[in-house]
Amino acid sequence: MTTHRAIPHRATTTHRATIARRPAGEARPRWSVMIPTYNCGAYLRHTLESVLAQDLGPTQMQIEVVDDGSTDDPRSLVEEVGRGRVGVHRQEHNVGHIRNFATCIERARGELVHLLHGDDLVSPGFYTALDRGFSSPTVGAAFCRWQLIDHEGRTTSVASARQAVAGPMADAVVRLAEEQRIVTPSIVVRRAVYEELGGFDDRLVCAEDWEMWVRIAARFDVWYEPTVLASYRMHTDSNTGRHQRGAEELRYTALAIELFREQLPPKCARSIVRRARRAYAATAVRNARTYLTANDRSAARAHLITALRLDPSPSTFLAAAKAVSLVFRR
Repeated sequence: MTTHRAIPHRATTTHRATIARRPAGEARPRWSVMIPTYNCGAYLRHTLESVLAQDLGPTQMQIEVVDDGSTDDPRSLVEEVGRGRVGVHRQEHNVGHIRNFATCIERARGELVHLLHGDDLVSPGFYTALDRGFSSPTVGAAFCRWQLIDHEGRTTSVASARQAVAGPMADAVVRLAEEQRIVTPSIVVRRAVYEELGGFDDRLVCAEDWEMWVRIAARFDVWYEPTVLASYRMHTDSNTGRHQRGAEELRYTALAIELFREQLPPKCARSIVRRARRAYAATAVRNARTYLTANDRSAARAHLITALRLDPSPSTFLAAAKAVSLVFRR
């Protein structure tokens, strides 16, 4: 269980959508699997199939695709694969992924909300395993171990196990703030939690999920399942992929750290922030080295500058200098 508690949650800002409660007396399923999509046609079929293979039926599971103005006609694909079982809601125009996430949560009727990107996957047993995490009313979110896959669905890496057995994560707010340990398809959140805390922060183009998970962990217990049951797809057209080369992803990571700083336990907030910034400065240096090896000096420069802005310490300066010297000695 959580042993560190942050300062009381402050009022939802204008940068976070207000999530209204569902009408009293409304029949509600246990699950809402909400699938935000934007031009994910190459992957959406596999995403839907991974959910439908675990379908609990319409009284227990809402399944809906929320399309952010795609040009690849996801409705036809949903009708073909879903055969009337999967709903579709289309935005009138492209509103961006943060607003589309808010629409997903607003339209969710279930007690538990699973946001599953239209290019990601869940493995058999995901919904059964994660449901067990909500047996205690103090649990606001539950997540599982996950893997990264490429555009062809091949596993490229597997997240380290956070604990050996399923159960509440100790010191969740501290551990989740030190580093992004959750990808969106791996986590399920009570709708009531979104109602209390609001939606994703629209100041963040990337790392908006990290800020949200820390915000949740500051107020609620977080449950962990060590089995690998979710897959996050990395490809050049993903939100992360589009913002990686120029280090925009890491600059938004730095902003996320500043935004969730106020959610952290006061007695250790400063040290947590320092560790988080240093961890992602190291990531930026590693990225810079990769780009230098590929002779992409523009991308390398962006990452080195970002590393030093994240953590202008002697250790980061030294690491950056070594990355440059090792490449140029070849």
